Amino acid sequence: MGNGNSTETKESRRSKMRQKIKNFRSRRLRRPGSGSVSGLVSQRSVSAEDFAGIALLTLIGAEMKFKDKWLACVSFGEQTFRSGISDSTDKPIWNSEKKLLMEKNGPSLARISVFETNRLLKNNIVGYCELDLLEFVVQEPDSTCKSFDLLDPASSNVVGTMFISCSVEDPVETETCFAKRILSIVDYDEDGTLSFSEFSDLMNAFGNVVAADKKEELFKAADLNGDGSVTIDELAALLAVQQEQEPIINSCPVCGEALQLDKLNAMIHMTLCFDEGTGNQTMTGGFLTDRQASYGWMFKLSEWTHLSTYDVGLNTGSSASHIVVIDRKTKRLVEELIDSKIVMSMRAIYQSKIGLRLMDQGAKEILQNLSEKQGKKMNTVESAQNIPSFLEFFKDQINMAEVKYPLDHFKTFNEFFIRELKPGARPIACMDQDDVAVSAADCRLMAFQSVDDSTRFWIKGRKFSIKGLLGKDVNSDAFLDGSLVIFRLAPQDYHRFHSPVTGVIEKFVNVSGSLYTVNPIAVNSKYCNVFTENKRTIVIISTEEFGKVAFVAIGATMVGSIAFVRKEGDHVKKGDELGYFSFGGSTVICVFEKDSIKIDEDLLANSARSLETLVTVGMQLGVSFPKLENCVIEP
Repeated sequence: MGNGNSTETKESRRSKMRQKIKNFRSRRLRRPGSGSVSGLVSQRSVSAEDFAGIALLTLIGAEMKFKDKWLACVSFGEQTFRSGISDSTDKPIWNSEKKLLMEKNGPSLARISVFETNRLLKNNIVGYCELDLLEFVVQEPDSTCKSFDLLDPASSNVVGTMFISCSVEDPVETETCFAKRILSIVDYDEDGTLSFSEFSDLMNAFGNVVAADKKEELFKAADLNGDGSVTIDELAALLAVQQEQEPIINSCPVCGEALQLDKLNAMIHMTLCFDEGTGNQTMTGGFLTDRQASYGWMFKLSEWTHLSTYDVGLNTGSSASHIVVIDRKTKRLVEELIDSKIVMSMRAIYQSKIGLRLMDQGAKEILQNLSEKQGKKMNTVESAQNIPSFLEFFKDQINMAEVKYPLDHFKTFNEFFIRELKPGARPIACMDQDDVAVSAADCRLMAFQSVDDSTRFWIKGRKFSIKGLLGKDVNSDAFLDGSLVIFRLAPQDYHRFHSPVTGVIEKFVNVSGSLYTVNPIAVNSKYCNVFTENKRTIVIISTEEFGKVAFVAIGATMVGSIAFVRKEGDHVKKGDELGYFSFGGSTVICVFEKDSIKIDEDLLANSARSLETLVTVGMQLGVSFPKLENCVIEP
């Protein structure tokens, strides 16, 4: 029996696969022009054609503008990998490769970051580039080396050149190659052939009835001449076909994890896991973000002693030293930048009974006075001197190309903080469809179909309630069992907030209160009730599609000022600006009436993991009942 792996057959399969990728790319969403909806399509029509496979990404080297010892990191989805550290040079060579799982409906955008390694605690990011792996493979089908500009995260100036190659494995080849590798384990005499006894040992190790029943049938099908010996190539082809038709492997032989029902993804999982287990990969994994991967040995020591931790989830991520969120656009984990001294202070106050007792004994007034004093300071001409250092600290998280005015336009820090964006910088999803709600802010978002879910997965204050949130001057009965969306704005975010729905502003209600931080450290604390105790303004918006929507703008530490640019009786379209927060972090909460909105599944899934989703103004939030086809815009 031939093994069916001739060069001609391989090239034919590769050609078909590349055509499939091209078809997939042509069906990806496109940004509409001039506010039209011609570029809007249903998610369902795209997901049916989604591609799955393995991308082999190789970081060959780079050309930099100065000499140093360099390392490179690849961030893809929820994983990050790092290369080794180069010699001191301006032309580092890594030749580091990594196989990346491209799942159906999963991420395809990879970010490569280059760091100089001259610091004990934290290495410094110098430049980055991003590439869509599907697009790369279509343009460069033969995995030739291609150059990419490395951009300075702060200025977007070119700071170097990165050399990368990438190829996507044919799924049929993936299955056959894996079968060959696992069959070679029982080739005890290493002659490239297997006896029925050797083959039987492997099938029995799979530990399921199908494997036991099929082993004799498969061996006879391969043993055409009946000599009791078959080549590994012949058996591998049959095993790949069998696994595709009726799986004989139910759990991964390497990690023991139960395999998905999707057969291709299951085979890809085993291939990648086998690579890791045999040490074939040359990039180090196990990191969540590129910043974590880039830290020096001093930080690793602090991780070992549990002074610094990275994780996601309520029991771990909310008490970790580093806040990790997931970027909705790239589906990649991102570290939120926050000074470590501030983290320690917040934990001392909000995660302990003693800290909250101090709050009750006068610290609330201190925070109030501090916020007022800091607010006045940020309105002085001298405060503008803080803008460059602020941009430097958040250099890879603020895009000045989107800002409406140049930097020298801002005469105070607060003018910069409440900066406007250029028209079109935030496209609004399904602009002409009022039954689609959108994100109200650039923020880290948590969404819950019910209030009960929000208290189970995120809000841990013992006294949190919708009545407490909306206050006594708002009739909260219609909202009691409704849906809840939390938009948390960090200091680096665009700090103007927008209407998530189309409707009429019915009324404003101001509620006085404290100015606790809205950081997850405080929100996840069982000792305080941030959202029901902080100063806030409730806006009731009356809509045709969603009923009444309660829009709650909440002040926080350093944010004493909440300004609105709309008034009672105004009609607003979704995406219209409602107001802004002055200096600091802050939060908006939207409460929808029960069964009025179906929130997007990806937002609910992330929130159920206690993982905030990084979104921008105008991204789709959900649709009104009865549910419509999802409608999205590719940024």
